[in-house]
Amino acid sequence: MNVTQAVAQRVSIRAFKPDPVSGALVREILEAAARAPSGGNLQPWRVHALAGAPLEALKAKVRANPFGETPEYDVYPPNLWEPFRTRRFQCGEDLYATIGIPREDKAARLAQLAKNGELFGAPVGLFFSLDRKVGPPQWSDVGMYMQTVMLLATERGLSTCAQEYWARYPQTLAETLNLPQDHMIFSGMALGYADEAAPINTLRTRRDPFEAWAEMRGFED
Repeated sequence: MNVTQAVAQRVSIRAFKPDPVSGALVREILEAAARAPSGGNLQPWRVHALAGAPLEALKAKVRANPFGETPEYDVYPPNLWEPFRTRRFQCGEDLYATIGIPREDKAARLAQLAKNGELFGAPVGLFFSLDRKVGPPQWSDVGMYMQTVMLLATERGLSTCAQEYWARYPQTLAETLNLPQDHMIFSGMALGYADEAAPINTLRTRRDPFEAWAEMRGFED
């Protein structure tokens, strides 16, 4: 598989098989991803990988606190504007359509949202944090590291789902992961083998045409 194929194949998976992923393979992916670029080579990412009993203990804490905690940052800006509002709305509608949950069924939608706290059944949870004193450029560096992890996982036949849902549990994760006080959680990621029979995994989010977000000048061909 080449990089172009991995980019095309990577999707956010929301139903995983229980099949375990070896610690050696997880480490291989995380170490290889450290070749991701970062401004000034700061390498601002900090990663915790959980599986087995430690992961189950974290899930139990989340079940006991379904409403979460006060996030340390907004995942989306308040009063989201166009075209971002429509993109997010359409993504949600397409997602729930795959599993037959209408907009008016609030209980079913909340139940699906809660599956984030179970990492959608994935056997591995990855949690990404960074020093709270760094700025937006370093946050983008962590995003590039996460993207590299996802592509390397895809190359190895694994699937992922990046989950900023975990920003809802900053205190729980700080305690569980024993984060230094100067670090804050950025995101989680489910890692494992996709349940290809699950209808929700048929979702392929839409992309705007090239002309909607790019402009090219000065090219001769």
